[in-house]
Amino acid sequence: MKIIILGAGQVGSSLGQSLASEANDVTLVDTNARLLQDLQDRLDLSTVVGSATHPSVLERAGANDADMIIAVTNSDEVNMIACQVAYTLFHTPHRYARVRTQEYLAYQGELFSPDALPVDQLISPESLVTKYVKRLIEHPGALQVLDFAGGKVRLVAVRAYYGGPLVGEELRTLREHLSGDHARVAAIFRRGKPLIPEGSTVVEAGDEVFFVAARNKIRTVMSELRRVDKPVKRIILAGGGNIGKRLAQALETRYQVKVVERDLQRARAISQDLRRTIVLQGDAADEELLLEENIENTDVFCALTNDDEANILSGMLAKRLGARMVMSLINRPAYVDLVQGGEDIDVAISPQLATIGTLLAFVRRGDVVMAHSLRRGAAEAIEAVAHGSAAVSKVVGRPIEDIKLPKGATIGCVVRGDQVLMAHHDLVIESEDHVILFLVDKRRIHEVERLFQVGVTFI
Repeated sequence: MKIIILGAGQVGSSLGQSLASEANDVTLVDTNARLLQDLQDRLDLSTVVGSATHPSVLERAGANDADMIIAVTNSDEVNMIACQVAYTLFHTPHRYARVRTQEYLAYQGELFSPDALPVDQLISPESLVTKYVKRLIEHPGALQVLDFAGGKVRLVAVRAYYGGPLVGEELRTLREHLSGDHARVAAIFRRGKPLIPEGSTVVEAGDEVFFVAARNKIRTVMSELRRVDKPVKRIILAGGGNIGKRLAQALETRYQVKVVERDLQRARAISQDLRRTIVLQGDAADEELLLEENIENTDVFCALTNDDEANILSGMLAKRLGARMVMSLINRPAYVDLVQGGEDIDVAISPQLATIGTLLAFVRRGDVVMAHSLRRGAAEAIEAVAHGSAAVSKVVGRPIEDIKLPKGATIGCVVRGDQVLMAHHDLVIESEDHVILFLVDKRRIHEVERLFQVGVTFI
């Protein structure tokens, strides 16, 4: 697939690295020549220096025969105009743009269409991160919570703790523990290395366990792997920027929320838009302020400023002062694995990984409707729809044990209408089933894509 990425910032460069590793023809466009040269030296992709909105630059990047353009520069306006130019002059089939300004998003239906601004799909990192953090708060103790099949199914990552009923037991006993077929373990990472789960696999304390379950069964399954934390009541958000404000608006009707914002004018502005949230002007790394706000009784402390170091330090301080759970927004991917799961930071939130996960669904072949990047892009979870019949499909009409999955791929569950069916060797895939798969080595993603492509004949 020929893909042009406009903007070589953290999202653009991370996406370029992810897609180039899958043998796509990727071209990165940016005005920073030095940055592009560094990326070209490290990655198997092409680069073009210039403005993303200039027709001559897009032409040099190969817009005449590109399959898609993904505009993720730091400017909403540049992203939107670039999509317009690509559509009008080069008839680029697929166009995606990162748009962060709420003023544009509020008129999404009227502004973004072939007759207006021809953007096929909007990408809003702030919206994605808000939903991501909200899901984590709904399931305290989870490292990651991802939605599939319109929210019917969730993939949850938890760290197994000493004392969990399933720790030290074989996975085949999970059904007995749960008194029914409510979940399936899709993958286990032990000391950073993946294990393909089998019935005889024994769960060890410290394992990072990924399981799929119906939405209403998540808490029950988590209780088998770790002590279930009490429901969240009190939340402190450090940073009143776009993400902090959006998250406060999403949470304030259900929780007691406080926002700590350093800038006085910004604090005053967001206090007028937030109805039930208490807005405090101050430094979230100020020990006295945190103690005054009863940090020791806080269920979740979430650091959401634009400064990675400030988020890490304020999170560490909050944890040591007694906050039960700490999340920190971290833009640099290299920092994520350094801090997550340590003694101080429970969850590292990466806007890049959240955004890339959304974009992956657009570039996947076959009918892939959802894709999530996991483990810093090494693994992937996807939702693919099976089509056709046994005569033209490699999966329809076949039991799971007969489907030739690539090494390292597992099917977690199947969603059939409103039914959530856990994957077993004799479960037969039907047309229009939504199949949730976990792939520990995403380099084999094309093998999975080919499975769900319908052809006249196949081998």
